[in-house]
Amino acid sequence: LPHHHHHVNIGSRCLPRPTVRSSQGGLVQVAIGLPVHVPSLLLLHLILLRPPVPLWWAGAGAGAGALPPEGGWGWVVMFASMWCNGSVFGIQNAFGLIYLSLLRDFGDENDEHRQFKTAWVGSVSMGMIFLCSPIVSVFTDLYGCRKTAVAGAVVALVGILASSFVTSLGPMYFTYGVVFGCGSSFAYQPSLVILGHYFKQRLGLVNGIVTAGSSVFTIVLPLMLKQLLPKIGLSHTLRVLSIFMFVLLLASFTYRPLVPPGGSGNSAKQKLNFRKLFNVKIWRFLGYRIWAFGIPTALFGYFVPYVHLMKHVEETFSSDNEEVLLMCIGISSGVGRLVFGRVADYLPGSYKVFLQVASFFVIGLMSMMIPVCQGFSGLVVVCLMMGLFDGCFISIMAPIAFELVGAENVSQAIGFLLGLMSIPMTAGPPIAGFLRDTLGNYNLAFYLAGVPPMIGGAILCTIPWIQYRKSRAQRWLEEEEQERKQMAGESTVRMLEQNPTKVLGPTDGRPPGEDATTI
Repeated sequence: LPHHHHHVNIGSRCLPRPTVRSSQGGLVQVAIGLPVHVPSLLLLHLILLRPPVPLWWAGAGAGAGALPPEGGWGWVVMFASMWCNGSVFGIQNAFGLIYLSLLRDFGDENDEHRQFKTAWVGSVSMGMIFLCSPIVSVFTDLYGCRKTAVAGAVVALVGILASSFVTSLGPMYFTYGVVFGCGSSFAYQPSLVILGHYFKQRLGLVNGIVTAGSSVFTIVLPLMLKQLLPKIGLSHTLRVLSIFMFVLLLASFTYRPLVPPGGSGNSAKQKLNFRKLFNVKIWRFLGYRIWAFGIPTALFGYFVPYVHLMKHVEETFSSDNEEVLLMCIGISSGVGRLVFGRVADYLPGSYKVFLQVASFFVIGLMSMMIPVCQGFSGLVVVCLMMGLFDGCFISIMAPIAFELVGAENVSQAIGFLLGLMSIPMTAGPPIAGFLRDTLGNYNLAFYLAGVPPMIGGAILCTIPWIQYRKSRAQRWLEEEEQERKQMAGESTVRMLEQNPTKVLGPTDGRPPGEDATTI
């Protein structure tokens, strides 16, 4: 940078602009003695002269200066993502009806543990979606959203299509549980990441529409499965569901990336991405550690109603309308995501955690109410409440993560949390099935399923208190630093007033031997 002297009038004084000289390694020195990096100056220029852009966009490489288009092809991407969200979790949420067919087709009436064994099929599938989340994050960074999602859709299609030719539970654990679940995970996560490429101002609205896809499919699929399973059987029904995965495969091709993947650069960038997989910084936050322990604790009973409620209704009420309960959960869950997502905007900081606490307490209480209900209408009310607060729990996951670890760590924080969630969500339904096989009914299973959410909610209650203490300590340090700077500034002013012709010497931060600037 060239060496120039410019003067600025401040009141009655004439002070020079800071003199900037270049030095080795891009580091520059200003006359007031503060080292500044050239990239930092350019970043300051971008912040001052350009509209704000997302952090990931600012570091995207050649296209860093561009803004998301806020529409255009993005609307096609949005509907493709909605199909992905709906087809993946719609099938998972409707597993209760598939579970009944598995019991009839593959279950041995003389096997006293058939409920336990059959429940593992859906549990492994759901667990794989969450277990693979940290790995999918890395693949998405290295190879981009489109390649990762297409590969995942192909694997999911192969898994569910292969399941239609299976004639026993053993292979079904692998085809439906592992292959279909793993493929669904690789197809699902990029569908959310790609939305940030096309939207910024409307990202909240778009995310709401996309996540509502699972609610829509949870309403439609139970009705469809109720008609298909008795008429064409489980095998042909799974082949029909494979059509959903084929459409998902086609939809994944619409994820045209606007930001180059991390793997497109040099080997240093790839090493950086692999280091991010093992980012341990998030575990330094006490609030996040409690959150990452409390959420999985609460989810041991979370998936139990989705798997076993249909069988409980069939045994208790001899009803042919058990799919209505899944529809009620889907409808109220969609409403809950919209309502509580808006409510969370009015809660400052980590106080959003109290919404999750309330959600877990209500979900736990509703699980305990299932055996108490003496009529089908009572179960409808229970499912509506359960779905409403299920939507609340899901909709505020990302905002809470932002509050606990900051924007730069939120992706890793959510990825690790989803991985931890896989363990209880996989283990809960088989344990409930074992209790049913042992005791002859689901009463104790549903009572116990309501306990972990309440324990998890009690654990989460400590997070706002911890975050308050942390923010108070930070404010105290900032006030102390501000007082120290203020005292240093007053000392400098007094020194300048006493020595108005003082010459800045070599100790003022400039290299020795250079001409000093006279004030």
